[in-house]
Amino acid sequence: MTEDRFALVTGATGFTGGHLARRLRAYGYRVRAMVRDPGAAAALALAADGIEIVKGDAADGQAIENAVQGTSHVFHIAAVYRSANHPDSHYFAVNRDSVGHLLAAAQKHGVRRIVHCSTCGVHGDVAEIPANEETAFNPGDVYQRSKLAGEMLAREGIAAGAPVSIVRPTGIYGPGDTRFLKLFKTIENRSFRMFGSGDIAYHMSYIDDLVQGFVLCGEHPRAIGETFLIGSDSYTTLNGLVQEIAQVLDVPPPRLHIPVAPLMAAATLCEYVCKPLGIDPPLHRRRVSFFLKARAFSVEKARQLIGFEPSVDLRQGLERTAEWYREMGYLRSYARKAAA
Repeated sequence: MTEDRFALVTGATGFTGGHLARRLRAYGYRVRAMVRDPGAAAALALAADGIEIVKGDAADGQAIENAVQGTSHVFHIAAVYRSANHPDSHYFAVNRDSVGHLLAAAQKHGVRRIVHCSTCGVHGDVAEIPANEETAFNPGDVYQRSKLAGEMLAREGIAAGAPVSIVRPTGIYGPGDTRFLKLFKTIENRSFRMFGSGDIAYHMSYIDDLVQGFVLCGEHPRAIGETFLIGSDSYTTLNGLVQEIAQVLDVPPPRLHIPVAPLMAAATLCEYVCKPLGIDPPLHRRRVSFFLKARAFSVEKARQLIGFEPSVDLRQGLERTAEWYREMGYLRSYARKAAA
């Protein structure tokens, strides 16, 4: 029964949080979204879908307590991602300290289940693939370090008896997200260049499968106290990913490979110059690491313990994503089709 299930979703105006909030609503939950700007278009769209909106920042302990009050389930998706405009302290205020605020509020108000969103990035560059939940931590930047710090607080909560589950998603994509748009566009217009060999492993997570993983972690009794890597059923290589996208877009796959060292040097210089000025650099070392760091994982634990079964393979997910990009006019092929 879902009548007594009232879920708070933080980060609900983002890609993952928005999909999760709507999925929970479709499953019969009452859903509350804590957002920084209730007047933002994404917040208004949530409200139009029957989701309660409350104002609050994930770094504000009192705002979190107010949002938690009365709920039975909390899905903590809010995070500061990667931007040179944020000092390191802000990453830790949101990605770490918010977890402590949430755990305290949940204990005070009797929340039954807490699902915390971490990241597969806490494992960093994976030496032996596929990695699993026991693979050593090796965060490579402030985002990953702050997310690991938040996960450590969640694990402390588990040790103290809190009903917490931790999710480490792999690379998230799907309709509604634009993080992979540049990759699609450069492949479509044939300007994409592979830096390095392209042979490193990469693991995607289609949004519908990821959201189902979150829901299972919030409902399945065996999820309490556990950490799960959630992603697609299989991983690929960067070369394989690029070739799949090219096939979906019906263009020849890129062939040119360029040494990665000059790109990393340029990214380092960009960050050095731009960060003191509060300017988001056009090139991040983190973006360059996309071509360098292996990320491939096993989702077997989630499959065995909570029945997680990814249902969308890479080709299907890329096709659905490309179709959404076309509908939004982000890809030139849409304009050609519309004119035909």
